[in-house]
Amino acid sequence: MTIHDIAKALGIDSSTVSRALNDSDRVTKKTKDKILEKAKELGYQRNLLASNLRKNKTFTIGVIVPRISRHFFSSAIAGIEEMAFEKGYRVVICQSLEQLDREQNLIETLVANRVDGVIMSISMETLNYKHLDILKTNNIPILFFDRHCDIPGNSNVLLDDFEGGYLGTSHLISKGCNRIVHFSGPRNLKMYQNRFQGYITALEENNIPFDESLVLSSHLMEKDGALLAKKILSMPIQVDGVFSANDVAAIGAMQYLKSKGVLIPEDIAFAGFSNEPTSRVIEPSLTTIDQSGSQMGKLAMELLLKQVDNKQDSISPETIVLKPSLIARESSNKK
Repeated sequence: MTIHDIAKALGIDSSTVSRALNDSDRVTKKTKDKILEKAKELGYQRNLLASNLRKNKTFTIGVIVPRISRHFFSSAIAGIEEMAFEKGYRVVICQSLEQLDREQNLIETLVANRVDGVIMSISMETLNYKHLDILKTNNIPILFFDRHCDIPGNSNVLLDDFEGGYLGTSHLISKGCNRIVHFSGPRNLKMYQNRFQGYITALEENNIPFDESLVLSSHLMEKDGALLAKKILSMPIQVDGVFSANDVAAIGAMQYLKSKGVLIPEDIAFAGFSNEPTSRVIEPSLTTIDQSGSQMGKLAMELLLKQVDNKQDSISPETIVLKPSLIARESSNKK
């Protein structure tokens, strides 16, 4: 069904139908109403893609996250979509599953589908950013969130990960812990570097010597947490606290230690990072650092759309850093 079919049915020019469907002032209200009624009767649907392409804009934003199943990323997506809908944009959501080759393919797909901009949290395997050059070539702005990228001229919405690491470790120290293991993610990611530095600073401020053997690195999946817990039990010193750079590994470790008769928090206190929904309902509930996913998503979309809507003007890159907050629960409540 096309505008020509509507015009033929009403015995008027197709140009008049086109103006009416675009709410032009050149068509009277009476004629507009007649055309809209006939369009509905005939089942006419506007071809939004063709219309948008004529404007050189698709009103579509691509979003790439490592894993949609992670609560932080799902809440960030909710914030992104809420702001996008408010501004008249649609969102295409993709997940890299922490794989560089998948991330590269997704970037190419989004470019081929002519998105107006990209919001992205890079994968753990992303060590360089050459595959993102295609966005610049096609004049598609990109904004990074959660995971920092050292690319000049791009905007970011981040969490103060150093402060989060400092808060989590300081909290455990305040509960009497002084032999604290740190579960770290891959150190190529600035996010995990900063959480690690927060951990070190909290130790230094409390005159607790830093011990490299207490830093255990992994991809921080639940199975990694169990493997790291095994290492804790084989250590020559008695560990009394764990600060994990995410909740998932912390939960995996807690479950394993409990199965071996370790009491939490009496023997080993735990603090995680990201405030996953599971952290509230496990036994004991997990102390964690909240990341404000929804707020970060809204700010990311708002900042990206500034660039999308002002492509012809010079927009200075901007980085917004949100403050984390500690949520104290039973896993660190040493009596």
